[in-house]
Amino acid sequence: MEILVNLDVMMARRKISAGELAERVGITPANLSILKNNKAKAIRFSTLMALCHELKCQPGDILEFVDDGGEKNG
Repeated sequence: MEILVNLDVMMARRKISAGELAERVGITPANLSILKNNKAKAIRFSTLMALCHELKCQPGDILEFVDDGGEKNG
């Protein structure tokens, strides 16, 4: 099970570069890259809200839950 960040898809649909989006949202290009490459362990709601505002989308357009059929205990 994992959460995928489909930020690159939304950026392509909105024709916005990573540098421009990072500047508009107020995060570093490095942190945006971490999100885009599915390396992030967490995302702040304020960052998610800013991304949705700039990309004019819903959180579900950016985040996707993938269930591989496995169970995690813990």
